Amino acid sequence: MPINISSNPVLQTIRSAKRGAVLAALRTGLVISAFSTPVAVAQEACSDRLDCESSWVGITANERAEVFAFAEDYKDFIAKARTELSFVTEAVAFAEENGFSELMPTTRLVPGGKHYEVNRDRTITLFVIGENGLQEGFHVVGAHIDSPRLELKGRPLYENSEFALFQTNYHGGIKFHQWTNLPLALMGRVDKKDGTSITIEIGLDPSDPIFMIPELSPHVDRSRSSKTLSEFLGPEDMDPVIAHIPDTQKGGGVGDQVLAFLAAEYGISKADLVSAELSLVPAGAPRDMGFDRGLVAAYGQDDRLAGYATLRAIAAVDRPQTTTVAYLVDNEEVGNRNNTGAGSDYFADLLSRLLYIELGSDYREPLFRQALRATKFISIDVNPGVNPMNPGAWELGNAPKLGYGVNLKLYGQGNTANSEFMAWTRALLDDNKIPWQTATYKVGSAGGGTIGGEFSSQNIEVIDFGVPLLSIHTPYAVSSKIDVHSLYKAARAFYAYRD
Repeated sequence: MPINISSNPVLQTIRSAKRGAVLAALRTGLVISAFSTPVAVAQEACSDRLDCESSWVGITANERAEVFAFAEDYKDFIAKARTELSFVTEAVAFAEENGFSELMPTTRLVPGGKHYEVNRDRTITLFVIGENGLQEGFHVVGAHIDSPRLELKGRPLYENSEFALFQTNYHGGIKFHQWTNLPLALMGRVDKKDGTSITIEIGLDPSDPIFMIPELSPHVDRSRSSKTLSEFLGPEDMDPVIAHIPDTQKGGGVGDQVLAFLAAEYGISKADLVSAELSLVPAGAPRDMGFDRGLVAAYGQDDRLAGYATLRAIAAVDRPQTTTVAYLVDNEEVGNRNNTGAGSDYFADLLSRLLYIELGSDYREPLFRQALRATKFISIDVNPGVNPMNPGAWELGNAPKLGYGVNLKLYGQGNTANSEFMAWTRALLDDNKIPWQTATYKVGSAGGGTIGGEFSSQNIEVIDFGVPLLSIHTPYAVSSKIDVHSLYKAARAFYAYRD
């Protein structure tokens, strides 16, 4: 239905007011509610009837302002944390600002103690010691902090048509055409033979240059119009332009100028790129989306959205009954591989070390196995939500929608949490008035995994849930601010649970 400006006082205000004042009101949520007709507070127990309305319906002005304030902090964090390396850097700063200290060999574990440990700069674990002994188990929230991206090959630099370009590979599932004609930033580290490590970050600051994979214009592309997308652009076509001025002083090519820049600016050589982890990520900043500012558009929300919500939740923990853990891990997008992925023994080793610190010479392997058996683990990962451009991709009766809260993932085929843990989780969410929904893909038509399976195989009780996004695995995914906040509240309630 068209909006009638003359009859809508809010739109009249927006039309006449100064832009800055309006945007400030929108950010705090004081104006947004007037865009829609006031409605009664949703009836209680809608989760029992499975007929809940959007989470935006019925919230108070104060609750709305809290959601919007949380979203501002979230955007600020993920603007800087665009790779697992930069996420861990930001998470360490966050942890120390919130009273966590690094786990050391001399650390004493006392109830309420807050500690963290970093695994090879790419995974971070935070924990708050509970009143119960560690052999009685842990409450763990796990999420991954890597996202789909392009990364440089070991010998990336080459020239073509008098341009310098980088050869790339890809990390995680992407649609190649979505990464062309897009401002890209270069982020990561270069490790040298002498043991020094150089941090690279080019393209995030507005004064920085950016990089881009240029696509053909429609003027010269008609011969390819009948090709399928998979034929149109392949993984070896994803090479960004990085320079085009030749070495005018020494008579070299464009690539020589790039090498000269890297040597002068960072002290690195062509061979140093072999021992580098450099990624190309979207350079655009997180932004509000829509007139009502209810959505966040940003790169890396899979799954740094869950990582940030978990950080905020564990920072709010004071003295829990059960020791609480936030495990934020690398390499989920490529199958939980390597010693920084969830498939490694690192996490079990950490819990074992904590138990040994507590028990000393009384430590026994069966006590550690008992602790695993008593542990509850929430594996959080975002997933696609119903897309208005193609809602038929879902069987809508089992589809998650933006704005409806966290979703419990019901995969079926042996991949769903057992019914008793599912019921326990429903009770936790309902008792804390946290909106939730369910997510099940069309049978045989979609897929995706989380880190959860790696821990259920260790005899830990695991459930998968997350929040829905639009445009997941693209350079600019979309979340609902109220879902992000609901996920934070869910993790916080889980950490605070007392038997």
